[in-house]
Amino acid sequence: MVSYTMSEQMNTVVSGDESEIHDEPHIRDRRITVRQIHALVEERGLDAQTVADRFDLTASDVYHALAYYHDHPEEMRAVEERRREIHEAAEEDPGIITGPEDLPES
Repeated sequence: MVSYTMSEQMNTVVSGDESEIHDEPHIRDRRITVRQIHALVEERGLDAQTVADRFDLTASDVYHALAYYHDHPEEMRAVEERRREIHEAAEEDPGIITGPEDLPES
């Protein structure tokens, strides 16, 4: 099990503005977003440890992501609004890629 110092715990989540790999908050050095973790734990009802195990995270990472979600409601609403707008645009334009399922088969 990985243990973190307090300063490492405080840097678990990277905001979308500071990220080089996402345009929304996510776990540092990982591609899983705060929004995904929130959906799995609070919308689907999965246990935090189950989510941690599934994505090779610590339970602490999951709880930090959930805390970030709730501590930054305006930012998270803006992220969700951007995602909704992208999906609506994609319904009208099949060329817009919203996820891996939209990529052409190789």
